[in-house]
Amino acid sequence: MKARIKWVENVKFLGESASGHAVLMDGPPESGGENRGVRPMEMLLLGMGGCTAFDVIHILRKARQPVTDCVVELSAERAETEPKVFTRIHVHFTITGRGLKENQVRRAVELSAEKYCSASIMLGKTAEITHDYAIEETEA
Repeated sequence: MKARIKWVENVKFLGESASGHAVLMDGPPESGGENRGVRPMEMLLLGMGGCTAFDVIHILRKARQPVTDCVVELSAERAETEPKVFTRIHVHFTITGRGLKENQVRRAVELSAEKYCSASIMLGKTAEITHDYAIEETEA
């Protein structure tokens, strides 16, 4: 896997992935930025959320669960001093579908956290990561 980061100006950077996608990163005004893009540490958290959501949906579909939606909300705490690594991350899944089996949802979340989500497992080397979930029934 490869990526390329190009300095645009001040503290604004354009990140380009090997798959041909781009994202703008920028800092807050107090750091010389214009607040026109996501912060790099926010990108790490977003990447972890996307990685685990991908896993959970994949596992539930494979288990033939009628999932119709998945929302992942993450909250993180960082160290007070440099390097300001993530020290705690909480991941809350809201899984929606018709007649979803609670044990299948729990299993999908656990498998992602413990086996499949590379981002979670990597960030878990410095942060305590916790998970919970809610299941919502799709209306008829």
